[in-house]
Amino acid sequence: MTGTGTARALDPERGTLDKAAGENFPVAPFFLPRAWRTDLMAVYGFARLVDDIGDGDLAPGGADARLLGVSPQEAEDRLVLLDAFEADLRRVFDSAPRHPLLRRLQPTVRRRSLTPEPFLCLIAANRQDQLVGRYETYDDLLAYCELSANPVGRLVLAVTGTSTPERIRRSDMICTALQIVEHLQDVAEDLGRDRVYLPAADMKRFHVQEADLATESAGASVRALIAYEAQRALDLLNEGAPLVGSVHGRLKLLLAGFVAGGRAAVRAIAAADYDVLPGPPKPGKVQLLREVGVTLRGEG
Repeated sequence: MTGTGTARALDPERGTLDKAAGENFPVAPFFLPRAWRTDLMAVYGFARLVDDIGDGDLAPGGADARLLGVSPQEAEDRLVLLDAFEADLRRVFDSAPRHPLLRRLQPTVRRRSLTPEPFLCLIAANRQDQLVGRYETYDDLLAYCELSANPVGRLVLAVTGTSTPERIRRSDMICTALQIVEHLQDVAEDLGRDRVYLPAADMKRFHVQEADLATESAGASVRALIAYEAQRALDLLNEGAPLVGSVHGRLKLLLAGFVAGGRAAVRAIAAADYDVLPGPPKPGKVQLLREVGVTLRGEG
């Protein structure tokens, strides 16, 4: 085990929060008020940990399972871990949670009057990942994103006190788009987990078989499919982008970062000629900053 791995095993809270730097979008950037940063990182810690449980990416050593009261014999059972995590989440709202990331979340929940629903949706999405590995239609995928992505944007609006029905609608579009983009970047990694987030109907339309996703480099049919799904994600981002203009100040910059992160990731996929199989195409900082400027000016 490396020094970093040892640190994560001994301090799962730190290990989880350290992953914020690797996201496609800013989680809690320095320019936000300290209270917002604290609360957004608490929400991020929850979202990242539940995804790590669902993906089997917990720090080695079983510390998270012990914290959740799961026996060593069941520590590899993701559904058992998710059930224990949900039980601990419910303690956030009525007693004292066990896991340090949920103890960190509790003051945020109280300060911002957050409800259990968006957190429960994220847990439900990860349960679904254990049971559903393929999606027949685009609408099926959108229904999954309603659980796996949209609650995060709703929590950001709730933390910043800016929720309205129209902002939630636009936020849902942006979050769904970001989830789709992440799936496109991670086609090979997801296939290794026996998951395919490319709708089966679209794969059939573009004459793509699952075996085509297991090659070192994408053929023409796979590239055409990825280009099609990337355009769908970009259209959603553009439709959701007016959310940025509906708010002011530092929140506007944060939301512009979300939209710009998604747009820059789509540009990176396009720059790779839609060949995502060798590894996730990632945008550079210059491209990201350019997209932030375009988004803030409302030109995208």
